Amino acid sequence: MMGHTHALTGAIAWLGVAPTLAALPLLTESTRFIETGVMVNALTPAEFVAGALICSGAAMLPDLDHPSATIAQTFGPITWGLSKAIAWLSGGHRNATHSLLFAVGAGFGAHYLANTYPIGRDIMVVLLIGLALRAIGIGIPGKKFASAMVNIGLTVGLFAVFRSDNVGYAWLGLAVAIGCLAHVIGDCCTEKGCPVLWPMRQRWLLPWKIGIKTGRAFEQKFLAPVLSVVVLGLLYFRLAPL
Repeated sequence: MMGHTHALTGAIAWLGVAPTLAALPLLTESTRFIETGVMVNALTPAEFVAGALICSGAAMLPDLDHPSATIAQTFGPITWGLSKAIAWLSGGHRNATHSLLFAVGAGFGAHYLANTYPIGRDIMVVLLIGLALRAIGIGIPGKKFASAMVNIGLTVGLFAVFRSDNVGYAWLGLAVAIGCLAHVIGDCCTEKGCPVLWPMRQRWLLPWKIGIKTGRAFEQKFLAPVLSVVVLGLLYFRLAPL
Protein backbone atom coordinates (compact mmCIF):
# COMPACT_ATOMS: atom_id res chain seq x y z
CA MET A 1 0.00 0.00 0.00
CA MET A 2 1.02 3.63 -0.51
CA GLY A 3 2.04 5.96 2.30
CA HIS A 4 -1.19 7.91 2.55
CA THR A 5 -3.22 4.69 2.70
CA HIS A 6 -1.12 3.38 5.57
CA ALA A 7 -1.40 6.72 7.40
CA LEU A 8 -5.19 6.74 7.07
CA THR A 9 -5.52 3.14 8.26
CA GLY A 10 -3.32 3.98 11.25
CA ALA A 11 -5.63 6.83 12.21
CA ILE A 12 -8.69 4.61 11.75
CA ALA A 13 -7.14 1.90 13.92
CA TRP A 14 -6.57 4.35 16.78
CA LEU A 15 -9.97 6.02 16.47
CA GLY A 16 -11.66 2.62 16.45
CA VAL A 17 -9.62 0.78 19.07
CA ALA A 18 -8.58 3.34 21.70
CA PRO A 19 -12.05 3.97 23.20
CA THR A 20 -12.63 0.21 23.43
CA LEU A 21 -9.33 -0.33 25.24
CA ALA A 22 -10.14 2.52 27.63
CA ALA A 23 -13.35 0.74 28.60
CA LEU A 24 -11.74 -2.62 29.41
CA PRO A 25 -11.90 -3.41 33.15
CA LEU A 26 -8.42 -4.96 32.94
CA LEU A 27 -6.94 -1.65 31.87
CA THR A 28 -8.92 0.63 34.14
CA GLU A 29 -8.95 -1.37 37.37
CA SER A 30 -5.69 -3.30 37.47
CA THR A 31 -3.09 -1.44 39.56
CA ARG A 32 -0.36 -3.33 37.72
CA PHE A 33 -1.37 -1.64 34.45
CA ILE A 34 -1.95 1.72 36.08
CA GLU A 35 1.50 1.69 37.67
CA THR A 36 3.21 0.95 34.34
CA GLY A 37 1.11 3.52 32.54
CA VAL A 38 0.08 1.42 29.55
CA MET A 39 -3.67 1.90 29.80
CA VAL A 40 -5.60 4.42 27.74
CA ASN A 41 -7.91 5.44 30.54
CA ALA A 42 -10.00 8.62 30.29
CA LEU A 43 -8.50 10.08 27.12
CA THR A 44 -9.20 13.78 26.70
CA PRO A 45 -10.24 15.03 23.23
CA ALA A 46 -6.74 16.46 22.73
CA GLU A 47 -5.14 13.11 23.66
CA PHE A 48 -7.53 11.30 21.36
CA VAL A 49 -6.57 13.51 18.39
CA ALA A 50 -2.87 13.36 19.29
CA GLY A 51 -3.10 9.58 19.42
CA ALA A 52 -4.71 9.47 15.97
CA LEU A 53 -1.90 11.56 14.49
CA ILE A 54 0.85 9.60 16.22
CA CYS A 55 -0.69 6.26 15.29
CA SER A 56 -0.98 7.53 11.71
CA GLY A 57 2.71 8.40 11.69
CA ALA A 58 3.65 5.10 13.33
CA ALA A 59 1.81 3.27 10.56
CA MET A 60 4.65 4.42 8.29
CA LEU A 61 7.46 2.97 10.42
CA PRO A 62 7.56 -0.54 8.88
CA ASP A 63 8.44 1.04 5.52
CA LEU A 64 11.76 2.21 6.92
CA ASP A 65 13.07 -0.89 5.14
CA HIS A 66 12.30 0.74 1.76
CA PRO A 67 14.65 3.64 0.78
CA SER A 68 12.13 4.92 -1.80
CA ALA A 69 9.18 5.00 0.59
CA THR A 70 7.59 8.20 1.91
CA ILE A 71 9.12 7.79 5.36
CA ALA A 72 12.63 7.40 3.92
CA GLN A 73 12.25 10.66 2.01
CA THR A 74 10.59 12.69 4.78
CA PHE A 75 13.66 14.03 6.60
CA GLY A 76 16.20 13.97 3.77
CA PRO A 77 19.57 12.18 4.07
CA ILE A 78 18.94 11.26 7.72
CA THR A 79 15.89 9.07 7.10
CA TRP A 80 17.28 7.86 3.76
CA GLY A 81 20.50 6.65 5.40
CA LEU A 82 18.54 5.08 8.26
CA SER A 83 16.30 3.35 5.73
CA LYS A 84 19.27 1.91 3.85
CA ALA A 85 20.68 0.52 7.10
CA ILE A 86 17.38 -0.98 8.21
CA ALA A 87 16.78 -2.49 4.75
CA TRP A 88 20.14 -4.26 5.04
CA LEU A 89 19.59 -5.42 8.61
CA SER A 90 16.02 -6.63 8.03
CA GLY A 91 16.72 -8.48 4.79
CA GLY A 92 15.06 -6.03 2.41
CA HIS A 93 11.56 -4.69 1.93
CA ARG A 94 8.69 -6.52 3.63
CA ASN A 95 10.71 -8.74 5.87
CA ALA A 96 11.50 -8.17 9.57
CA THR A 97 9.82 -4.77 9.87
CA HIS A 98 6.57 -6.11 8.42
CA SER A 99 5.90 -8.49 11.27
CA LEU A 100 4.12 -8.85 14.58
CA LEU A 101 7.50 -8.97 16.31
CA PHE A 102 8.46 -5.54 14.97
CA ALA A 103 5.10 -4.01 15.96
CA VAL A 104 5.41 -5.29 19.53
CA GLY A 105 9.07 -4.30 19.78
CA ALA A 106 8.40 -0.79 18.46
CA GLY A 107 5.53 -0.42 20.92
CA PHE A 108 7.60 -1.47 23.92
CA GLY A 109 10.48 0.75 22.78
CA ALA A 110 8.19 3.79 22.50
CA HIS A 111 6.63 2.99 25.88
CA TYR A 112 10.05 2.83 27.54
CA LEU A 113 11.05 6.10 25.88
CA ALA A 114 7.84 7.82 26.98
CA ASN A 115 8.33 6.82 30.60
CA THR A 116 12.10 7.28 30.85
CA TYR A 117 13.31 10.13 28.63
CA PRO A 118 10.84 13.03 28.28
CA ILE A 119 12.99 14.87 25.71
CA GLY A 120 13.33 11.74 23.58
CA ARG A 121 9.60 11.17 23.90
CA ASP A 122 8.84 14.70 22.70
CA ILE A 123 11.21 14.33 19.75
CA MET A 124 9.51 11.09 18.76
CA VAL A 125 6.06 12.66 19.06
CA VAL A 126 7.09 15.58 16.84
CA LEU A 127 8.62 13.28 14.23
CA LEU A 128 5.55 11.04 14.10
CA ILE A 129 3.19 14.00 13.80
CA GLY A 130 5.29 15.43 10.97
CA LEU A 131 5.43 12.06 9.27
CA ALA A 132 1.65 11.69 9.49
CA LEU A 133 1.08 15.13 7.94
CA ARG A 134 3.57 14.36 5.15
CA ALA A 135 1.99 10.98 4.44
CA ILE A 136 -1.56 12.28 4.10
CA GLY A 137 -0.38 14.95 1.67
CA ILE A 138 -0.42 18.15 3.72
CA GLY A 139 1.44 20.75 1.68
CA ILE A 140 1.49 22.73 -1.56
CA PRO A 141 1.38 20.62 -4.77
CA GLY A 142 4.59 20.89 -6.77
CA LYS A 143 6.38 22.97 -4.12
CA LYS A 144 8.67 20.76 -2.05
CA PHE A 145 10.28 23.49 0.04
CA ALA A 146 7.01 25.31 0.69
CA SER A 147 5.34 22.00 1.57
CA ALA A 148 8.15 21.23 4.01
CA MET A 149 7.67 24.62 5.67
CA VAL A 150 3.93 24.05 5.94
CA ASN A 151 4.56 20.62 7.44
CA ILE A 152 7.04 21.98 9.98
CA GLY A 153 4.75 24.85 10.93
CA LEU A 154 1.72 22.61 11.44
CA THR A 155 3.75 20.03 13.34
CA VAL A 156 5.16 22.59 15.75
CA GLY A 157 1.75 24.21 16.12
CA LEU A 158 0.00 20.92 16.90
CA PHE A 159 2.68 19.91 19.37
CA ALA A 160 2.34 23.29 21.11
CA VAL A 161 -1.44 22.85 21.30
CA PHE A 162 -1.05 19.37 22.79
CA ARG A 163 1.40 20.73 25.39
CA SER A 164 -0.95 23.57 26.30
CA ASP A 165 -3.72 21.00 26.81
CA ASN A 166 -1.44 18.93 29.06
CA VAL A 167 -1.56 15.88 26.84
CA GLY A 168 0.03 12.89 28.54
CA TYR A 169 1.77 10.18 26.55
CA ALA A 170 1.42 7.09 28.73
CA TRP A 171 -0.34 5.57 25.70
CA LEU A 172 2.51 6.35 23.25
CA GLY A 173 3.77 2.76 23.07
CA LEU A 174 0.28 1.48 22.45
CA ALA A 175 -0.30 3.98 19.64
CA VAL A 176 3.00 3.05 17.97
CA ALA A 177 2.28 -0.67 18.21
CA ILE A 178 -1.24 -0.24 16.81
CA GLY A 179 0.06 1.89 13.94
CA CYS A 180 2.75 -0.65 13.00
CA LEU A 181 0.24 -3.48 13.22
CA ALA A 182 -2.21 -1.58 11.00
CA HIS A 183 0.56 -1.28 8.40
CA VAL A 184 1.26 -5.01 8.51
CA ILE A 185 -2.43 -5.89 8.19
CA GLY A 186 -2.79 -3.45 5.31
CA ASP A 187 0.11 -4.97 3.42
CA CYS A 188 -1.33 -8.44 4.01
CA CYS A 189 -4.24 -7.22 1.88
CA THR A 190 -1.95 -6.57 -1.08
CA GLU A 191 -0.85 -9.08 -3.67
CA LYS A 192 2.58 -9.65 -2.05
CA GLY A 193 1.55 -10.11 1.58
CA CYS A 194 3.79 -9.97 4.68
CA PRO A 195 5.81 -12.39 6.85
CA VAL A 196 3.61 -11.70 9.89
CA LEU A 197 5.33 -14.35 12.02
CA TRP A 198 8.88 -13.41 11.01
CA PRO A 199 11.49 -14.94 11.33
CA MET A 200 9.22 -17.54 9.75
CA ARG A 201 9.30 -16.74 6.05
CA GLN A 202 5.72 -17.66 5.15
CA ARG A 203 3.84 -14.64 3.80
CA TRP A 204 0.28 -13.92 4.82
CA LEU A 205 -1.96 -12.56 2.06
CA LEU A 206 -5.51 -12.68 0.79
CA PRO A 207 -6.53 -15.90 -1.00
CA TRP A 208 -7.56 -16.30 -4.64
CA LYS A 209 -5.20 -13.54 -5.79
CA ILE A 210 -7.62 -10.77 -4.80
CA GLY A 211 -4.98 -8.66 -3.05
CA ILE A 212 -4.79 -4.92 -3.73
CA LYS A 213 -2.24 -3.82 -6.30
CA THR A 214 -0.21 -1.02 -4.69
CA GLY A 215 -0.55 2.39 -6.32
CA ARG A 216 -3.17 1.36 -8.85
CA ALA A 217 -6.42 3.18 -9.55
CA PHE A 218 -8.43 1.23 -6.96
CA GLU A 219 -6.19 2.37 -4.12
CA GLN A 220 -5.81 5.98 -5.23
CA LYS A 221 -9.28 6.75 -6.57
CA PHE A 222 -11.49 4.59 -4.38
CA LEU A 223 -9.79 3.25 -1.27
CA ALA A 224 -8.02 6.46 -0.18
CA PRO A 225 -11.17 8.66 -0.45
CA VAL A 226 -13.23 6.04 1.40
CA LEU A 227 -10.66 5.82 4.21
CA SER A 228 -10.60 9.63 4.45
CA VAL A 229 -14.37 9.70 4.92
CA VAL A 230 -14.11 6.98 7.57
CA VAL A 231 -11.49 9.01 9.49
CA LEU A 232 -13.69 12.11 9.45
CA GLY A 233 -16.73 10.07 10.44
CA LEU A 234 -14.94 8.46 13.38
CA LEU A 235 -13.62 11.82 14.56
CA TYR A 236 -17.14 13.25 14.53
CA PHE A 237 -18.62 10.16 16.18
CA ARG A 238 -16.00 10.12 18.96
CA LEU A 239 -15.70 13.85 19.62
CA ALA A 240 -19.06 15.44 18.79
CA PRO A 241 -21.10 16.35 21.88
CA LEU A 242 -24.13 14.18 22.51
